[in-house]
Amino acid sequence: MLGACLVVNVRGRMSPTIQHERSAHRFVAQVDGAQCVLNYSLAAGVMTITHTGVPPEVRGRGIASALVQAALDAARVEGWRVASACSYASVWMARHPSCHDLLA
Repeated sequence: MLGACLVVNVRGRMSPTIQHERSAHRFVAQVDGAQCVLNYSLAAGVMTITHTGVPPEVRGRGIASALVQAALDAARVEGWRVASACSYASVWMARHPSCHDLLA
């Protein structure tokens, strides 16, 4: 079952719709035929972001950032804490103090 679809404005342009595939523990966006993903695990109320992947042909558009933001928004709604085992997500979260209250 797919979760809510999110459309996020990234760098002055609309990003693709991001779908939360709850049963697969991932967020997915299709961009120009390429699949972009953020994978996570969930245990004891902690979402651990394990991987963010954006194919080279669609990088540089803010898609990974939008995926992380969508995951954090979902975590906030669900009341989950967030940890990161993904270097991109770790750096992103360190640079965005507004999400620090979610950190596990």
